[in-house]
Amino acid sequence: MTQNLGYLGPAGSYAEQAAILYDNDANKVPYPSIPSVVKAVEKFEVSKGLVPIENSIEGSVTYTLDLLIHDSNLLINDEIILPIHHNLLSSHGTHKNDIKAVYSHPQALAQCRKYLENQLPDVELVASLSTSAAVKKLSEENNVAAIGNLRAAEIYNAQVIDSEIEDNSNNVTRFVALSENDSEATGYDKTSICFSFNVDSPGLLYKVMGFVAEEGINLAKVESRPNKLELGRYFFLLDLEGHRTDKKIASTLSAIKNEVSQLKILGSYPQRSL
Repeated sequence: MTQNLGYLGPAGSYAEQAAILYDNDANKVPYPSIPSVVKAVEKFEVSKGLVPIENSIEGSVTYTLDLLIHDSNLLINDEIILPIHHNLLSSHGTHKNDIKAVYSHPQALAQCRKYLENQLPDVELVASLSTSAAVKKLSEENNVAAIGNLRAAEIYNAQVIDSEIEDNSNNVTRFVALSENDSEATGYDKTSICFSFNVDSPGLLYKVMGFVAEEGINLAKVESRPNKLELGRYFFLLDLEGHRTDKKIASTLSAIKNEVSQLKILGSYPQRSL
């Protein structure tokens, strides 16, 4: 049965490329923002939603993390690793020295920081909801450019001024598929969790990490996010190698639960690579 797959649009976004890579046969439905993708899954408009969660240059997409921590009970069902190549695009007839502003998603602007500083040091940088939304906007204004991919250039009839302008040629973004349920164990999985403490006491985080180490579990990722209630208080996020139903992971999660004030499992899902 063909699934409905939501993604951060419009057409021509990197999220659409991830959706094509993930399930080319799915009915792909674009949404204008990350929260709207999440809401679409929660309202059963689509069975899964693809959103960016981490970039190899700029790190985590904090908007996505905060939604999963604070605002949604959706689970990570899968991940998709997508190589990212940015291009400076404009409407036909625009020259580089005509450009007064560059539009794109904040992550894309940040990933091309060196290029922009060297090639367009005096232009205004304007944030858009997605790279494809920025490219689509080129037809509405004169003397502006956008950062996006070649598919977006083709869809919106934009010209390519410069190609592959990202600061790092190994630029990749990790997307996650959000669903009502996470994935069954495959034998090569990852479990994402977040937790917080009610008190600030020496050794609490060390103790939690000790539970992970005692079971010989590899940590794929460790980071923190503000709890949004009090300065200096955080949610800690861990990516553990293994599935929540694995004996070692289940034992570790049980031990962690007894030491923290809040524990939320964000999902168990297959580990992917390029």
